[in-house]
Amino acid sequence: MKTLAFLVGIAASSACGTVARQGTGSSFLIVDSIEAASGARGEFTSTLQSDVVTIVDASRSLFQDSGRVTFSLGLRDGGASSAVSAPSAANAITIDRYRVRYVRADGRNVAGVDVPYGFDGAFTLTVAERASAGFVLVRAQAKAEAPLAALGGSAVFISTIAEITFFGHDQTGRAVSVTGRIDVHFGNWADPK
Repeated sequence: MKTLAFLVGIAASSACGTVARQGTGSSFLIVDSIEAASGARGEFTSTLQSDVVTIVDASRSLFQDSGRVTFSLGLRDGGASSAVSAPSAANAITIDRYRVRYVRADGRNVAGVDVPYGFDGAFTLTVAERASAGFVLVRAQAKAEAPLAALGGSAVFISTIAEITFFGHDQTGRAVSVTGRIDVHFGNWADPK
């Protein structure tokens, strides 16, 4: 009987590992969705076709690509009753920066050789229950650097997963972070008409 109770305890503790690693506050962030829009097209989708070069009025142009994220707030202790407790102002989480890192499924992940360089960006959003905001997912300067610059005159594509980690704190100052992912396919896509 003691062995069974021990195994149940281990299983229960491993199930909440992701939430526990987010911080020690009373609330945590949930990434509900991440979408992206090519700077050349502007339509948000669940997968980004990042155009490394766009011809505008017979000139080569580089556009940054945008991301849009929707968060919701989760409570570590929803209350003893079966009714869901509503978050208070003290549970709100303020996000103040983000980090983008690109990885490939084949393991070739050398920044500046196989994938674009990652970067950090400023971000300001307070999530009290649910909130959305935009951010830069692919910088224009990345399209002028290796390995993306070489794609401008070729039919080669680089498929990556963009890992976006958002950093912030709850209203008592405890650190919080959460990561979301989206597919990003870099190439010289057909230009919009």
